[in-house]
Order: sequence, then C-alpha cells, then structure tokens
Amino acid sequence: MRPYEVMIIFDPTLEDEAVRAEVDRSSELIRSRGGNPGRVERWGKRRLAYEIRRHREGSYVVLEAQAEPATMADLDRALTLADGVLRHKVVHLPEKATGKPARPLGTVGPDSGAPTSESAPPAPEPASFAAGTASETSTSRESTNSQANGEIA
Repeated sequence: MRPYEVMIIFDPTLEDEAVRAEVDRSSELIRSRGGNPGRVERWGKRRLAYEIRRHREGSYVVLEAQAEPATMADLDRALTLADGVLRHKVVHLPEKATGKPARPLGTVGPDSGAPTSESAPPAPEPASFAAGTASETSTSRESTNSQANGEIA
C-alpha cells in the first residue's frame, strides 16, 4: 500500500451534512477496497484562485489514506462523477512526507528488494559522424562510384 493525500473542493452551496456524507462515501470506498483511510481535515470555505463553475469559493477537505493505486484510481473516478465536487486532486506522497523509505526503482512488491529483470547491458557509444576528413570521405565515395561502374582502381 502507498500513502496518498486527496484534496477535494466542494460546491460552497452544499450543506455541511452533504459534504460530510461525500467524505464518508470516499472513506468507505477506500476501506471497502482494502485501503486504510486516515486523517480528514476540514478546512472550511475558502476563496478560490479563479472561478470554477461560476463559484468564487469552495469548501476544502483534505483526506489522507494508505491504499493501492487501483483503489485511488477508483476514488478519482468517483470524485470526477460526483456532482458536489468542483475539483479534486489525488497525490502520491513522497518519502520525505511520510518518513518511510520509498521502494527503489526496478523492484517488485512492496518490500522486496529483488530486481525485476537482469541488469541491462550498457548502451553502445553513438557512432561518430565526423570520423574522417572531407578528402577521405570524397575519396572513398569516388572509389565506390568507380567500382559500381566496373572500373578497377
């Protein structure tokens, strides 16, 4: 499971009970799919940086959770379809924010350190286009043309 933070901006005309019900629905979706919903912070109504759906303010809620990526994709879809949600953002928290070491790239599973594949061989050096001088290049071109015409050099 990975740590996530979800910020949700609700329609400011919604009652507190409707906002609470939507947050509970989101927490239950995470819980039902094996995740662990964490702390919920209700920031209340705040002024928006720009107008969204003809609203200049919104009710902000921040939800923390531990869940699998598929669970958070389902939550993202549910929040997109919810009528009372003006905007939302699901963010995977980095190691610095959680205090737990992140899984190294190329490893399998949540805690294993086994690489996913064999070490890749180093990439070959790029070919140099300026290998010869201009006179060498024209000489080799002339000999190639003469061989094509049946002439012997």
